[in-house]
Amino acid sequence: MEAIFDDRSKAVAHPRRVVRALVGVIALNLAGNLVAGLAIDLGIAVGMAMAG
Repeated sequence: MEAIFDDRSKAVAHPRRVVRALVGVIALNLAGNLVAGLAIDLGIAVGMAMAG
């Protein structure tokens, strides 16, 4: 009887890890896009400043 509850508790606990990993991946992707956007904008600003 205890094995049934152990299996169910593991099944319930598992999706939390998946959701946490998914949120981490989304946050990392968002941070990467933000840094890339800032780098592009900085490059454009420097190019426009050099062009006069």
